[in-house]
Amino acid sequence: MMTESTNITHEEVVDKKKIEVYTKLKNIKVGDCKWTTGFWADKFKVCEDIMVPYMGNVLCGDVGHALNNFKIAAGEKEGEHQGMYWHDGDFYKFLEAMVYVYAHNKDEKLLEELDSHIEIIGKAQEEDGYLQTQIQLREDADRYENRKYHEMYNTGHLLLTACTHYTITGKRNFLDIAVKHADLLYTIFMPETKHFGRFGFNQTQIMGLVKLYRTVGERKYLELAERFINNRGKYEVEHHSTTEGYPIGDMVQERTALRDATEPVGHAVLALYYYAGATDLYAETGEQALIDALDRLWESVTNKKMYVTGAVGQTHYGASKNRDMIEEGFIDDYMMPNMTAYNETCANLCNAMFSYRMLGVKAESKYADIIELVMYNSALSGISLSGTEYFYANPLRMVNDTRDYEAHADVTETPERKPYLHCFCCPPNLVRTIARVSEWAYNLSENGLAVNLFGSSVLETKLLDGSAIKVTQETNYPWEGVIHLTINECKEESFDIMLRIPGWASEATVLINGEKPDVNIIPGEYAILHGKWNQGDIITLEVPMETHFVEGHPRIEEVRNQVAIKRGPVVYCIESPDLPKDTSILDVYINGKIPLEIEHKPDFLGGVTTVSGELLLRSTNKNAMYSTVSAPKWESYKTKFVPYFSWSNRGQAEMTVFMPVVW
Repeated sequence: MMTESTNITHEEVVDKKKIEVYTKLKNIKVGDCKWTTGFWADKFKVCEDIMVPYMGNVLCGDVGHALNNFKIAAGEKEGEHQGMYWHDGDFYKFLEAMVYVYAHNKDEKLLEELDSHIEIIGKAQEEDGYLQTQIQLREDADRYENRKYHEMYNTGHLLLTACTHYTITGKRNFLDIAVKHADLLYTIFMPETKHFGRFGFNQTQIMGLVKLYRTVGERKYLELAERFINNRGKYEVEHHSTTEGYPIGDMVQERTALRDATEPVGHAVLALYYYAGATDLYAETGEQALIDALDRLWESVTNKKMYVTGAVGQTHYGASKNRDMIEEGFIDDYMMPNMTAYNETCANLCNAMFSYRMLGVKAESKYADIIELVMYNSALSGISLSGTEYFYANPLRMVNDTRDYEAHADVTETPERKPYLHCFCCPPNLVRTIARVSEWAYNLSENGLAVNLFGSSVLETKLLDGSAIKVTQETNYPWEGVIHLTINECKEESFDIMLRIPGWASEATVLINGEKPDVNIIPGEYAILHGKWNQGDIITLEVPMETHFVEGHPRIEEVRNQVAIKRGPVVYCIESPDLPKDTSILDVYINGKIPLEIEHKPDFLGGVTTVSGELLLRSTNKNAMYSTVSAPKWESYKTKFVPYFSWSNRGQAEMTVFMPVVW
């Protein structure tokens, strides 16, 4: 039986009582919440008008070559596979972004373009359901021979995109491809075999299989998802044919069973996609051991290995505690380098994706705090304000001439954004997230509505009892802290509105029609507003947007005696365009005695609020490893700090988030 939604409001597929036990907040449908004006409306407009079309030109042409790979596999074009092994997945994510945009604007041209791409993908698929152009177009590799070819990663994004496409369009053309492919996967990987037991590692297929289960109601897909979870940590970690050419152990989450894990290890994206899939599985099974492990892992990620920007994945190359080689991943607790911080855009987004799933099963606002932190900082830093250049890595400090950026063939570390990255996983991941973030703004609770994210918007949806609700949100957040929610339509019976009070909002106030309700307003929790609501009722949340200095945990050696600037959810940085000529970021100290001032600049960097303060500059000896020092001679310089997400939009620049402070 088909459902109308891939959200967890799928009573036709799974017993309703079971869902109510394992998930506390349910997803709204994509398109039910639309941004109207302000920050996220502007970002969505750029996504719709520039990001998606530009990416289409790249991936459907000879630069990105992704569509060409499918055309060659379909017999419509001559040539060889180009791009990384996971390039099929990049293309699926781009299609998913198109689908999300279509959900909002219903542009038939988008639907026609999607159909043309899906037709080619269908022709590329082999008779038994196999679909991996990086293997189909090679003579030196066989199916599921080696996990380095990223077949599971591509599979996951195929399933996720196809299910989303069906949910939003009602068309089966892509879903049928996904079902055929998943059926083949089940026949190969469901049986207990050592060869395939260690195979999956970048495991988006877990999320994809659970979503497919939710979409078509076929339980075997859920069982296969659980098989992939159960296989990790089950087999002895040693090199064999499926692991040749790629690190083993912690890097790919296989040394420790998930249910026994106490901290995140290895590749940050591999880990967080895995945790997100496991959270999806918990939402269907309610297994206590799973959620206990996920609780531990989430706390470890956010409290011991996460940057002030919400970014994760501290290093490009390193080693785990088990001496396993790791790349682009987690290292020791509180080891947080600034200049060499890797913080892959995909990893930052995965941090938000994991938190969104945990929000659904736990209904605790701390998860929405992380989503907000990521989206305003380490997510948006991955793309230029124009929407056409990208960062793969997102360090917290950039200093000129510190490394050979051309040494990496995939150009994942660059001093400025690039119009195309050979390793193209991050750009479509970010664009599809920008296209869908309005879906995260609200959830459906057992007895009402949860307000998670703030931005001017209109929500038209149905509560879990089927009653219609329409809410208008008006705000200039994140630059201003006043949010008005107007009830335009609702049922006559009483219900809850769960209003998130950000964890950083120490003096938040809530009014209902101008009067204070008898409700506890606690930072980092939802304020539960219960009662009978009427058309025209206005809820006002006011969060003081104070500017703060932020310091790191005492064990973070890299930021001892340094501070960052944060205002509301937005983290700030200083860039070399705002310093005297020929002044390095390394010469910058901030005067902690001088109050910080704010100014909104609608015509600067796309319209941002800047923070002004006083810097103290001193020259240092950059030619000697160590040098004697006497009392410094300070030069005072008043300047502005800009939102971290907006840096590197005024040409190549040095930048730092943390600065040494003089009190």
